[in-house]
Amino acid sequence: MKINKIVVSLCAAGVMASPLAYATNGMNLEGYGPVASAMGGASMAYDNGTAAVMNNPATLGLMSEGSRADIALGILAPDITSKYTGMPSADSSATAFYMPAMGYAHKSGKMTYGVGVFSQGGMGTEYGANSFLAAGSGKEVRSEVGVGRFIVPLVYQVDEKITVGGSLDFVWAGMDLKMAMSGAQFGDMAFGTKTYGTASGSMVNILGGAIGTNPGQLSSTGPINWARVDFSDNGDFTGQAKGNGGAFKLGGTYKVSPQLTLGATYHSKTALGDLTTSGAEMSMNVNVNGAPGPFTVPVTGSISVKDFQWPQTFGFGAAYQASDKLLIVADYKNIGWKDVMKDFKVTFTANAVQTDANALAFGLGGQVVDMTMIQNWEDQNVFEIGGAYKMDDALTLRAGINVANNPVPDKYMNPLFPAIGQNHVSLGAGYVISSASSVDFSYVQMLTKTATATGTPLSVDFGGYSTQIMYSHRY
Repeated sequence: MKINKIVVSLCAAGVMASPLAYATNGMNLEGYGPVASAMGGASMAYDNGTAAVMNNPATLGLMSEGSRADIALGILAPDITSKYTGMPSADSSATAFYMPAMGYAHKSGKMTYGVGVFSQGGMGTEYGANSFLAAGSGKEVRSEVGVGRFIVPLVYQVDEKITVGGSLDFVWAGMDLKMAMSGAQFGDMAFGTKTYGTASGSMVNILGGAIGTNPGQLSSTGPINWARVDFSDNGDFTGQAKGNGGAFKLGGTYKVSPQLTLGATYHSKTALGDLTTSGAEMSMNVNVNGAPGPFTVPVTGSISVKDFQWPQTFGFGAAYQASDKLLIVADYKNIGWKDVMKDFKVTFTANAVQTDANALAFGLGGQVVDMTMIQNWEDQNVFEIGGAYKMDDALTLRAGINVANNPVPDKYMNPLFPAIGQNHVSLGAGYVISSASSVDFSYVQMLTKTATATGTPLSVDFGGYSTQIMYSHRY
């Protein structure tokens, strides 16, 4: 059918245009699809449209016979302020992320199949060139991480009580990073206690060997004022460093009674290749004995973000049809951040040929820096509770809550990656336009969370909201 071709074409285009996004259950969205997100994200045991491919794929088997196509748009609006005692606070200007999503499903007899493109989540901030986070470099500081999925589900209805299903997911990721470190921070990573991470490799060895008291050497009392790593394409739908790979999901539902349905799902850890780009720069502002003042050494090269993965997730839940009008849902999810967010590892390899005279003078062409930033995230337990009330044959109202622990340890909290959100309240509505068409909407408010880095005067306030709207066509 013509509409099938249109949906497949849109999904294929979505692989190239799924945006980077900010998320609030760690790096996950708090809910996928406006039906589920309006009810706290709960989605394990009832029909929530083609968003099932991001939730529990088996719930696709709960749809009515025939086909449906969903087109959705989400807007994430984080509100993030970083503070350092004695300095002006820094507000992140990354305040709007747009997320298109689309899906198609067809049910024929016991089989349901389809395709979908969804944003998985991510994180992002952007601070001004004059903020304390720029460490005196005079350049903006930003981060943006996004992960998307092209998903092919297949579901089988075993009998009137049981459905089982799964999906194969093509996963892609993009990352931008403009990160500044003070000389003290970089020095601790390279030559000091390595409290928050490490910096090693041939370039670090050259810098260490250049520190001394003789003219032309790096000053032994303060060799480096600041250091930066920069790779960014400044795009809304891509990241400068890119990688792709695969994953899968499994799920099932069990109808205990006409009123009660149980559901469970497993999402595998991704198998992504390293995120890479040749358009990167590492720069350092240095003090050299005998020089009239500090100067900057820019080094061009390539970046490889090592073993960045999305975690496995276990989830289960229940849906209870309390009456013809009232549906109550509740889910629990465990997100395995601990396994994938132990460290953030980046390797910078300088181009063999450098055009900057200072980089040439220090012999940095072809040299390597391996940087590791300790993360030590914890696994996240997410509790999602919600309900839907059918006002009449056309209008359904929804509400819910989403509560989780903060997976980011205070000691390693970083204003560039403040995935510290915990508590959310949500509401939404669905409206049936005709037997073939409907729209659904959700609004989620994240309650502001403040985290303070252990033993430092650094803190981050993280709040904001998200909305999703979806048009559905059934035929």
